[in-house]
Amino acid sequence: MLELPMALRLFNTMSSQIEEFHPLHDREVRMYACGPTVYDYGHVGNFRTFVAVDLLRRFFRQSGYTVRHVMNITDVDDKIIRNAARDGVSVQQYTAKYEKAFLEDAAMIGIEEPTLVRATEHIPEMAAFVATLVERGIAYRTDDGSYYFRIAKFPQYGKLSKKDFSGMLDGARVDVDEYDKDSARDFALWKAPKPGEASWDTSIGSGRPGWHLECSVMSMEELGESFDLHAGGEDLIFPHHENEIAQSESFTGKPFARFWFHARFLLVEGEKMSKSLGNFFTLRDLVLMGHKPSSIRYLLTSVPYRNQLNFTFDGLKQAAVSVERLRNFQLRLTSGTFAEGSSSEMKALAAQAVERMTAALDDDLNTAQAQAAIFEMVRQGNAGFDTGGIKKDDVAPLLAALTKFDEIFAVLDDDDGPKMKRVLDWAMAEGRDKDVSNELREAIQSGQLSEADIEKKIAEMRAARAARDFKTSDAIRAELADAGILVEITKDGIRWRRK
Repeated sequence: MLELPMALRLFNTMSSQIEEFHPLHDREVRMYACGPTVYDYGHVGNFRTFVAVDLLRRFFRQSGYTVRHVMNITDVDDKIIRNAARDGVSVQQYTAKYEKAFLEDAAMIGIEEPTLVRATEHIPEMAAFVATLVERGIAYRTDDGSYYFRIAKFPQYGKLSKKDFSGMLDGARVDVDEYDKDSARDFALWKAPKPGEASWDTSIGSGRPGWHLECSVMSMEELGESFDLHAGGEDLIFPHHENEIAQSESFTGKPFARFWFHARFLLVEGEKMSKSLGNFFTLRDLVLMGHKPSSIRYLLTSVPYRNQLNFTFDGLKQAAVSVERLRNFQLRLTSGTFAEGSSSEMKALAAQAVERMTAALDDDLNTAQAQAAIFEMVRQGNAGFDTGGIKKDDVAPLLAALTKFDEIFAVLDDDDGPKMKRVLDWAMAEGRDKDVSNELREAIQSGQLSEADIEKKIAEMRAARAARDFKTSDAIRAELADAGILVEITKDGIRWRRK
């Protein structure tokens, strides 16, 4: 049986400190993450948060916990209602397209799918929640049939964001989902319908839930009144998570979540991402440019989640090199021929890499140090290949260390080609053929050759060279180059890598 870690330390936004993490229940972590609002395709900044949460989930599991991970799909909010009305379709029709795209994009960069909950599937429970708060005098109804949370009834308001709202004006209200992040006003729990808007008939009248209400009701329904960890992007600390805490703890009288995990947003080429600057990229935009999903995931994990990540195209190219270096090392281990025996140095190297990776991830999910640990193993391991220092019995521990790394980072599977082909197919169906780069087509061509196919070609090339049939050898090399496979002939034999 796996032993539970005693050293996992995470930064808790609530306490503003790094604390040792222990779940409420011995071997079970219950975590809730704010998911997408499905009104458009997800951009790379969104996915930095989702990848950080995925890494945390994976590390919990690797550390011996069972994980109950719930994520909401916000399928009703101001933008969705406005856009659905603009397009002349129902809310459900409008959001179905973007929910499907989000789940496809998340899978494309290796994000494991959590338990999904949708706002529109929990409307009656949300109405009952509001009714309870009204009975207790914590919420009130306005003349138009909307309901608001009375912030003055929750004296701890601001405890997550550390904002001082002691001088706020009681009774001032805000009914939109996005508003001034430095103000605090009574916020909408339930919104009365406006002409042309989608609405639901409930026990508290017709209308729809406010954004903050959705997460409180669904998280507690799935995980209980108090759970271990609530995650999201740093932009959600205020007002969204602050409001979740106020309404949830007013409802239950108990602490809502014990740990609050927030990932920082990223810069793109040193600037805040915005459409006006022309640096706003969805995952699909990046793939259409020819960048591999594994490279995108690797770059998103290369800087610890609480640090600012500067997402650059040079960084994406370097990430691709890093991923290929890992894959090639794995390939050398699985396809090489080794002398009998073992090396104490290599076994110690593998053990040390795992120890350092685990220690780095235990230290507030320090992904940069974890990656450095595995690459030090790869560097010394490649030197061992070149000197004959890796023996047959050393292969298993080195591969096990790579597996341990990939259980968290998920970049070793050579499956970029099929994933990129799906984005190409989508682009052609959407009439975006002009956005398909030559780099994408070349990457897909490269990815269509499996490792087994390539190794078969390399074996034919070795045989041709052994027979001094250099014409055939050169032809095979050129064929592989056309498919995006670079072949290197060294004194130690033939190596290959994808472009």
